[in-house]
Amino acid sequence: MKKVIATSAAPAAIGPYSQGIEADGLTGLVFVSGQLPIDPATGEIVPGGVSEQTGRSLENVKAVVESAGLTLADVVKTTVYLKNMDDFAAMNAVYASYFTKNCPARAAVEVARLPKDALVEIEAVACRV
Repeated sequence: MKKVIATSAAPAAIGPYSQGIEADGLTGLVFVSGQLPIDPATGEIVPGGVSEQTGRSLENVKAVVESAGLTLADVVKTTVYLKNMDDFAAMNAVYASYFTKNCPARAAVEVARLPKDALVEIEAVACRV
């Protein structure tokens, strides 16, 4: 059984997908779709570079996770998609301010292009224990 997770505190889906899905049969795993650095109030990519965009993407991840009744402390896995791997250190500095202990497993990969020409997109998996 799956439950759709949706919140106005994160950008609406820009395609045929949900912001998040909770899979009850899998010990309450919550899968958060890739979150672009879109300000939910304006629908636009936030101004600035990869640091500002990473912060906004993580705020969007946080909003979806919290909509499911969890916190970032419940995140067990993230994947960070970067337009340019040279931005890794700047992204990582912001990321480290959101995940300070018992950090989730993570992969970071460079991609050719992201939707809306974003510099970063972050997806996550959280677990309800």
